[in-house]
Amino acid sequence: MNDCGGAKLRRLTESDLPAALELSEQAGWNQTADDWRMLIDLAPEGCLAIEVEGELAATTTLLCYGRRLAWIGMVLTRKSYRGRGYARRLLTQALSLADQMAIETVKLDATDQGQPLYETMGFRSEQAVERWTRPGTGGTTGTTDPVGERFTERATERENWRTQDHRAFGADRSDLLERLARRGQAPFVIDGSYCLTRPGRYSHYLGPSVCNAPTTARALIERALPTAGNRDCSWDLFPANSSAAAMARDLAFTPTRRLQRMVRGKDLHANNDSIYAIAGFELG
Repeated sequence: MNDCGGAKLRRLTESDLPAALELSEQAGWNQTADDWRMLIDLAPEGCLAIEVEGELAATTTLLCYGRRLAWIGMVLTRKSYRGRGYARRLLTQALSLADQMAIETVKLDATDQGQPLYETMGFRSEQAVERWTRPGTGGTTGTTDPVGERFTERATERENWRTQDHRAFGADRSDLLERLARRGQAPFVIDGSYCLTRPGRYSHYLGPSVCNAPTTARALIERALPTAGNRDCSWDLFPANSSAAAMARDLAFTPTRRLQRMVRGKDLHANNDSIYAIAGFELG
């Protein structure tokens, strides 16, 4: 796109996957190469990079859910390039793209280190989001399903759980859900409520999950958890959903990380009481 002082701002491409994965690993994040690939496939125009002398130095992604909402994620800078303003430069470009597309609301999940930067760029705090983890027992890193119980997803069920997700999340993210459903285990679904899981680099990931009642959420999550096999499991939730937090604690999860969900533009409130697990800090 442009070059300034030897740092070239351009789009992230599939050829960058090894270097992008190296960045997220350096930060201790849980994304896999498939997570990066999914973002590039879903939002080729919004996956941005800064390259310095042929090396991937920094990244930021902008994933749009129609015109109503866009999500910023994967704000990463290689350690040797920090302090040069690359994150601000990429964020400025991402927000410019969102403005050009007339996106009403932009959100992100901010670490303590990133929050001051986001505030200078017009973001304001909305609510806390927490990662809860449960240690595995070691052994195989593959996923298994010892319960052996799946829901056969008929066309009407597929429509129902995507519709319920739209109502709870506040925007249509059907394309993302379709990708996640193909990548992980088959969706666990009961009467429009659902739970998805997928592999992560360091731990198995539980989410997203949208449910119409705590009892339904408990049934779905208990059926989904065995897909982690012997691996650690991560579950990102809103502490404002007291039922989700209580359920996580009851299932031997403990809070290990706290971020701040931030918003720029119009307020767009999710139905926290229905969201039992988010899709990921980089996805919403």
